[in-house]
Amino acid sequence: MRLPRPALLPVPALLALVLALVACATPPPASDPAALAEFRQTNDPLEPANRIFYAINDALDGVVLHPLAVGYLNAVPGAVRDKVHNALGNLNSPVLLANDMMQGSPRRAGDTFMRFVINSTLGIGGFFDPATSLGYPRHDSDFGMTMALWGVPEGPFLYLPVLGPTDPRDASGYGIDIALDPFTWFGNGFLVSDLYIVRYGLTAVDVRSGLIPDLDKVKEQALDPYATFRSLYRQYRKAQIEKARTDTPPPTQPWSAAAPAAQ
Repeated sequence: MRLPRPALLPVPALLALVLALVACATPPPASDPAALAEFRQTNDPLEPANRIFYAINDALDGVVLHPLAVGYLNAVPGAVRDKVHNALGNLNSPVLLANDMMQGSPRRAGDTFMRFVINSTLGIGGFFDPATSLGYPRHDSDFGMTMALWGVPEGPFLYLPVLGPTDPRDASGYGIDIALDPFTWFGNGFLVSDLYIVRYGLTAVDVRSGLIPDLDKVKEQALDPYATFRSLYRQYRKAQIEKARTDTPPPTQPWSAAAPAAQ
């Protein structure tokens, strides 16, 4: 008996519910231009509900994910954490490759393919990252970015359970990325399902452990952490999408500088 993959199922239903709520959100009347301008600038028509989800996520993070991330940092040596981070990134290469191709970026797709081949072999299953030193650095790519490059608008800001800060485009892109991942459909039985859960659990702890200093600083210093996270998320995604849109190959690969000049 094959167990359902829990990460794949809730996203479409949750997104449908959120979109229905967004459709019901109404902007301030035109008679209040200041409030209307702020409404449009923040693009957060569901702010009251979003703040409730933020509070729930923050509470869950405080009792579950943050302690796990701190324990992971304290118990696992940095060199081992780096290897785990590399391996998790290597496992995500098929999704990166699919999105690079759909974004119409053959060079980035080639880089992703070469990274996967090199790191899976010379890097011993992806635990090491020789591809970067050979001139194939890692880059970000996901279906939310793909849709952005296709011209799909982001929609209103959302703060969703588990996913955190996002928008309809990125939330639906997350679900598509899970569907694109070969590991979602590979194999049967309890062992495969357990490995699937371990992979995504490790990914969550790996990501959260890397964000401990930044998130703690925002929560300690920001007058309104929710608004700060909203702004930071939008800036981060805009930078990712713009980099994918304008990414061009370097003049020379790092390893080519060591080659003797042609006579």
